[in-house]
Amino acid sequence: MADDRLDETFAALANSTRRAILGRLALGPATITEIAEPFTMTLPAISKHIAVLERAGLVVKGHRAQFRPCSLDGARLEEIATWAEQYRHVWETRFDRMDDYITHLQRKAYETPWLTTAHLITP
Repeated sequence: MADDRLDETFAALANSTRRAILGRLALGPATITEIAEPFTMTLPAISKHIAVLERAGLVVKGHRAQFRPCSLDGARLEEIATWAEQYRHVWETRFDRMDDYITHLQRKAYETPWLTTAHLITP
């Protein structure tokens, strides 16, 4: 994925309202009015959020007369997942190390019950 597209996509996803809109569209296509229902913002504000998602390639608007449903475009999300996958080994290694450390702390607490959490964590 090109850096510009990645930047634009992550910028669009950085907003909680836009992520909520994507969550709604994951359930199926919806009009802007339907998307706006749970929000306390105007239709023009929702339209601006949808425009950002559309520019980022995350949403597609239909064009059937007055009915213009928005739908989730999964291709860009797939690209993000593919990009993130290359870092999986880093996350897994760190989680494994954290798990080992937590196991160590639990074992130490079991072996010496008089120790408090403050004693277990050393700088």
